[in-house]
Amino acid sequence: METTESTRPGVSPAKKEVLFLLKRSPETSLAELARSLGVSKVAALRHLTALEAQGLVAREFRPHGVGRPQVFFRLTPDSSQLFPTAYEQTSMYALNFIEQRLGRSAVVDLLRERSRDLYHQHRPHMDGKSLPDRISTLAEIRDRGGYMAERGAHRKSGYELLEHNCPIRTLAGRFGEACEIERKLFESLLRADVETTHRVVAGSPVCRFMIKARPSDGG
Repeated sequence: METTESTRPGVSPAKKEVLFLLKRSPETSLAELARSLGVSKVAALRHLTALEAQGLVAREFRPHGVGRPQVFFRLTPDSSQLFPTAYEQTSMYALNFIEQRLGRSAVVDLLRERSRDLYHQHRPHMDGKSLPDRISTLAEIRDRGGYMAERGAHRKSGYELLEHNCPIRTLAGRFGEACEIERKLFESLLRADVETTHRVVAGSPVCRFMIKARPSDGG
């Protein structure tokens, strides 16, 4: 299922960029953040300190050889409200209503029908592309949907797709079938085998999918 990005008053574009960087890299040093932002460490620390005051970011000191401990920053649980979750509350209400009236199987049927719609919507964008390009296209589609998706490393075990945000986390926690339906959607769109190795709804900081080419696939 797809969603759109939400915003929060009081978070400037610069601070929002800091939050998204920390979402993609759960624990990051001040130097790494400054480098990614293209600003000085003093400027980066200013943004981080403001976000700490809002309860959105926390810091941790770790020993680093001789001298001062190195400081790392991470998002707090309160920051989850900042990331795309638009319409989830309404979706949950609707799905709970359907379950009460028609049973859980009706909810699963609805989720599958939505998956079929997404397949027909996105399949033309996959035509004529190699598997790596299909994965990149899927990552772009999911990123636009608020999943903060990116194509990860190419390993011996296959290609990696990462999603750093789960806009349907509450829904997936209530209806676990949603995750399996999305995995099968990925397989259909990519024409490849997809294994879910990590899930945000299960407590991981990222949803991670390993993708393997099928023998019949030329790309």
